[in-house]
Amino acid sequence: MDREHVYLSSIGADACACAQAFGLGVELAQFCTARNMDEGFDEVKDDLARCRAAAKRLTLHAPFNELTPAAIDPLVLRVSERRWTQAVELAARLEIKTVIVHAGYVPLVYFPEWFVARSAEFWRAFLPRVPDGMTLCLENVMEPGADMLVEIVRQAGSEKLRLCLDVGHANTMVSKEPVAVWLEKCAPYLAHVHVHNNDGAMDLHQPLDDGVLDMKDILTRLGALAPQAGVTLELMQCRSSVEWLLEQGLLQ
Repeated sequence: MDREHVYLSSIGADACACAQAFGLGVELAQFCTARNMDEGFDEVKDDLARCRAAAKRLTLHAPFNELTPAAIDPLVLRVSERRWTQAVELAARLEIKTVIVHAGYVPLVYFPEWFVARSAEFWRAFLPRVPDGMTLCLENVMEPGADMLVEIVRQAGSEKLRLCLDVGHANTMVSKEPVAVWLEKCAPYLAHVHVHNNDGAMDLHQPLDDGVLDMKDILTRLGALAPQAGVTLELMQCRSSVEWLLEQGLLQ
């Protein structure tokens, strides 16, 4: 991977220091919590400034709690629209071109076919407010496989909506497909990837070399299928995994 495409999530305690030391980007996670775009902004502004000072390249993770483009309650749908509008406006002010958005699927709440149709309808209406040159990337969380998200992006029919494959989420108990299958199916629409390891059941955000996933194989496959996709290490501590990437010859 070219380090120009690699980011460290600001959830990592050492993310900013490592980004500066290794010439990597930072994915801003401060606004995963929606209140930080409102009354909580002062609580994160210093951390935000540190991230911006540490890295020339930034992506933004949008808020996701209780948000979904397929909400049954129209008031929830309006809240989702409002929060994602705020995220797009914030990204524009920060000159950020990639925004990560959770797809919002909840098993046993939404019928998959209905979720796809409702989501595609929402995004077709929403995307005109996304500035040219900015890309929203739908991230998988509790989807059983890649097909729903691929179909949402296909039906939305816009280059402004692509996919973010989270390989850790694709390797938990809710996933019914191996990560390699997720990667192959997502590849035509893949703009970004989140990487972290786990035990195959829980979403643990473990270091890249600590878990059941063969991360070297996954990243090699990614390089062949979607070489221009951005990659964010979504870890609590970053340095050991960045050093592992260098030792494996995966980071150029």
